Amino acid sequence: MTNEDVSIKIDGILRQNKQDPARKEAFLPTNCVQNHAANLIELDNGDVLCVWFGGTQEGIPDISIYMSRLKQGSDQWTEAVKLSNDSTRSEQNPVLFQEKGGRLWLLYTAQLSGNQDTAIVRYRVSEDRGETWGEIGTLFDQPGTFIRQPIVVLDNDDWLLPVFYCKTIPGVKWTGNRDVSAVKISSDQGKTWEEVIVPNSTGCVHMNIGKCADGTLIALFRSRFADSIYMSRSVDHGRTWSEPKATELPNNNSSIQFTVLQNGHLALVYNHINADDQTERRASLYDEIEDEGDTRTAVDTEARPAFWGTPRAPMTLAISKDDGATWPVRRNLEIGDGYAMTNNSKDKLNREYSYPSITEGKDGKLHIAFTFYRQAIKYVCVTEEWTHHTS
Repeated sequence: MTNEDVSIKIDGILRQNKQDPARKEAFLPTNCVQNHAANLIELDNGDVLCVWFGGTQEGIPDISIYMSRLKQGSDQWTEAVKLSNDSTRSEQNPVLFQEKGGRLWLLYTAQLSGNQDTAIVRYRVSEDRGETWGEIGTLFDQPGTFIRQPIVVLDNDDWLLPVFYCKTIPGVKWTGNRDVSAVKISSDQGKTWEEVIVPNSTGCVHMNIGKCADGTLIALFRSRFADSIYMSRSVDHGRTWSEPKATELPNNNSSIQFTVLQNGHLALVYNHINADDQTERRASLYDEIEDEGDTRTAVDTEARPAFWGTPRAPMTLAISKDDGATWPVRRNLEIGDGYAMTNNSKDKLNREYSYPSITEGKDGKLHIAFTFYRQAIKYVCVTEEWTHHTS
């Protein structure tokens, strides 16, 4: 598919794929040059919401949070609504969460230009399923706090929110190589939070938590070192976690997401590639942004370097039937060269498929959204059975 095709179809209309009748898809409406980091949720009324960030380029203060809705029974996503408005910060990585009582939360990060170690976490709450929103508040004000994955509610009603910390050393810019993960836990519906650090999690970020049938919690991580997807487990409601260990699946230092299906299987969307045999690399995610007054160097010689620039393709859907021990069923949603050596969307230089989100509807359909060339958010709807057929 060419860039021209993308611009023609950014209308939100749900269409059947001509080569694959079992697959429906749409490009979500947007007027932004860059669109990235989608997150999906199906509400209690059957509507599906998607939030993402859009603007000129990630890390620049004109980046804001947007939302579109696929109403139950509709074949078209609504026009995007802007949900954040800080002109001094780049507002990124939105996630949605609905309480059992129906209240809807939006959480996202807000950072100064090009500096992920300045990020804080903000939130808004809706009492009417996202039609209107309350005031913007700050949930966590420690600089360098980042989120990517949604809140998980346990059987004991605790809320678990995975976070990661963007760490630096004096005189050195953030490049991600010192990031660590933690879990925020609330037992009073988000009023107060305690924290659990994931042991030996340096480089493991975007922690994504799911509940297994036996009560065990499983977490999967993106790797800053672009080697493998990592896994950790908890058997005590998230109060302690095992040290993350590499799985059989590759990772390219790009986001992943999985969900636990109604039948107990795990469904994961990710890029099936790592840094092996990759020769091109970037200094950091924000090496194209000049930070006025920031005289720090981007070279950290004291720790293992993060690997930036690995291609972000293919976009793959995988299924595990043994709580993540193996992932024998895989099918590609998109195939391409995944060129990701630039975040430039204005000149249409980026060709990545990245930052996927997945959720299962009450009807068993899998709702998936991901970044398409950093120009649009693509939505795809399939079933688990779809993965069993050859791409």
